[in-house]
Amino acid sequence: MMGSRMKTTLASEDALPDSVSVAQPVDVSVVIPCLNEANSLAHCVDKAMGAFRKAGLFGEVVVADNGSTDGSVELAEGRGARVIHVAERGYGAALCAGIAAARGPFIIMGDADDSYDFADVPRFVEKLREGFDLVMGNRFRGGIKPGAMPRLHKYFGNPGLTAILNTLFHVGIGDSYCGMRGFTRALYDRLDVRSSGMEFALEMIIKSAQIGARITEIPIVLWPDKRGRAPHLRSFRDGWRSLRFMLLYAPNWLFFLPGALLVAMGLAIVFWLLPGPRAITPRVTLDIHTMIFGVIFTLMGAQILSIGAFAKVFSYAERFDRGTVSLKRVLRRVTLESGLLLGGFLFLAGFAGCAWVTWRWAASSFGPLFEVRQILFWSMWLFLGVQVIFASFFLSMLGISRGTYIGDYDLK
Repeated sequence: MMGSRMKTTLASEDALPDSVSVAQPVDVSVVIPCLNEANSLAHCVDKAMGAFRKAGLFGEVVVADNGSTDGSVELAEGRGARVIHVAERGYGAALCAGIAAARGPFIIMGDADDSYDFADVPRFVEKLREGFDLVMGNRFRGGIKPGAMPRLHKYFGNPGLTAILNTLFHVGIGDSYCGMRGFTRALYDRLDVRSSGMEFALEMIIKSAQIGARITEIPIVLWPDKRGRAPHLRSFRDGWRSLRFMLLYAPNWLFFLPGALLVAMGLAIVFWLLPGPRAITPRVTLDIHTMIFGVIFTLMGAQILSIGAFAKVFSYAERFDRGTVSLKRVLRRVTLESGLLLGGFLFLAGFAGCAWVTWRWAASSFGPLFEVRQILFWSMWLFLGVQVIFASFFLSMLGISRGTYIGDYDLK
């Protein structure tokens, strides 16, 4: 494989003989997204080509150009790269197009600003050949040169977002936003990555973790970029986009955890204050007003849990969530009828309790109503029953409309 095969990068396929551009197998494809990177792109292409030659790899460099006007395209083609023109703007859109055009079974992606050393490509390939599906670069283990990363990103942004990612998805990596990473074509084809912006980097990791892909890291060095212009990245805007994206992919944390906590806290308050006022200190007593908040917390938590169930079904239907979590097994067993039975029971219990209080009030000739605690308690169950009934109907409609589950419908 090493000696007799051509050791160079591919130029534009239109400029090469068919025997070379189509028949010649490719070991690895280096994909570089580009938008006006004339100051640094040639260095990246040259380093990748040199790495191919040194390691005995037959590789190609695919530059996914997002509409450059500074001569980046001509520079890339002149250095032997194959340029893919991508009309849709965005980091993720450029990478998706470049990866789709890549011909190698192993794909290495990296930024065009020369902050990553493409001489490291063979190290990524080595790990991929060991059987890993996704190989992440880790700049914190490899080294960050002075001026290569803003202090805000180095000490707060990247470590914070990485910690959240590991907490929500149990990925176990140390540098979630490293722009240089390698992965197999087989893995990428399974991921169905859809993000067109910076979220592409997170979506790839999240979905890889969800399907149980083998993920590892290698230390790499981050160098000061040579872009010669302001970066496309905006710290707070893109940091919020990253956090928002992770939460949208984690409905258990976004909906079920706060919803369950609210329900538990609300019910605890309601049952604690149902017998009567509770003295906290000689001067502080919790009474009916606090019980009202307990009812509100319970109803609010139930509503959030309902939305979480809707989000979970949507996630499965749209292939956002592929994990085989226990909740998925629960949702398989949930039917419209079971939801209606539960909601109906709660509604009838609450209705009966309210009717009993009303009967006692009528028996006293509709005098002053002293059963406020009982009214709050039984009204809470009545309202919960109504919520469960209508949530069950909507959950069933959502499942049927997306062909995913509910009753006789199976989750895909």
